[in-house]
Amino acid sequence: MTFRSRVITATVVAAALAVVLACFASFLTTRNALFNAVDQSLLQTSQGPTSLHANDPHFTGSYTELVLASGQTVPTTGVPIDALIKSYAKGKSGHLLRTIQIGNQSYRELIVGLPKDSVVSGTSGLYEVSGTSAQLFVVNVTGQENELRSLVRTLLIVAASGLLLALALGWLLARAALRPLEEVTNEIETITETNDMRHRIQEGDADELGRLRRVFNRLLSSVESSQTLQRQLVLDASHELRTPLTSLRTNAQVLSRANELSPEDLTQLTNDMVTQVDELASLVTDLGELARGERSEGTVVPLRLDECVDECVDTARTYARIKDITIDSQVEPSTIVGRRDRLVRAISNLLTNAVKFTPRGGRIVVRSSSGSVSVSDSGPGISDEDIPFVFDRFWRSASSRALPGSGLGLSIVAQVAAEFQGTVTVDRDPELAGARFTFTLPSGDGDTTD
Repeated sequence: MTFRSRVITATVVAAALAVVLACFASFLTTRNALFNAVDQSLLQTSQGPTSLHANDPHFTGSYTELVLASGQTVPTTGVPIDALIKSYAKGKSGHLLRTIQIGNQSYRELIVGLPKDSVVSGTSGLYEVSGTSAQLFVVNVTGQENELRSLVRTLLIVAASGLLLALALGWLLARAALRPLEEVTNEIETITETNDMRHRIQEGDADELGRLRRVFNRLLSSVESSQTLQRQLVLDASHELRTPLTSLRTNAQVLSRANELSPEDLTQLTNDMVTQVDELASLVTDLGELARGERSEGTVVPLRLDECVDECVDTARTYARIKDITIDSQVEPSTIVGRRDRLVRAISNLLTNAVKFTPRGGRIVVRSSSGSVSVSDSGPGISDEDIPFVFDRFWRSASSRALPGSGLGLSIVAQVAAEFQGTVTVDRDPELAGARFTFTLPSGDGDTTD
């Protein structure tokens, strides 16, 4: 069932319920009004002087009849005497109103129980009835019932007409109400077919449909931005892969003439190829990290930042010894909220970057406290004009293009900081005169999950 059909069905069902309830209420109100008037007339008659004469003018249009305990009636009017009337005649007190059928006519009957030795009025005066008895007052209500049947037929016609009108109005209202939604749907289908994420839907008024348009436009902007970043990542990755692959191809061609090379040249060639393969492996790993986006999978938990820093520093010292670089650490206990693998990768990238740009015999200082890690080196530092581009993907300064690396390490650090609502900044260390990177994450004490 389509959405339009559901709207029409809901409208018709609501209208049908309203019409049926209105007709039912009208019928009950009319019926109660008619019979209440008759009942009140009978009750008023029963409270007046009692007549034993069927043609008494006081009871025009009605019968009055006395029923003795033996079942005998005075006068005999032809009203059926059943067990219920006899029970009142034998002493049951109170009164009862009911509808009875006599022939093809309908009557409203009032039964009044009379106590023992009641005095009743007859054509020849007052009479005392020994024992208990019951008095009947009957009025013809055939005309009222015919009116009620006519009312039922009228109400059925009104209900059917109301349902047809509701169906027509429901179709018209659904068509008018859903036309803007159909226009939005057509535009979305056009975008899907053309894959043109630059297209934007006209936002319209500040209503629910306008909100839908605005939200969809923001979604389009997000998808367009994501596609642009993906294309740029592919282009940058292909550019970065081209150089080591070309070099590997050249070295492989040279290696095919290995019998013509001296042992020293062959060793140098092999070492170059191993270095190039390592660069490719590092680039592929970094691309995998970037492919995670700004959110990664796993549980976010409180972590001891000082323990993670100590672990990364111990690993970095292994590589720093090759260049006789000293790594000093000043670490204070602190807790942050994040994922251990991502945090270790970010800190390791900062240390790897510092080792790369620190000259032989230089010094690196790592400080950590209150959810913050700073890595300073005694290298050349970063110029002011390069600082805005340091965390861009594949960006490398002119002085570092001759060094190994893919230009993705610092962009991964920035990605991890953004993922956990942290920050990363760069400036010049006043003591070592080199670059100083400060990586900060919010602290936390309770476990949270994605």
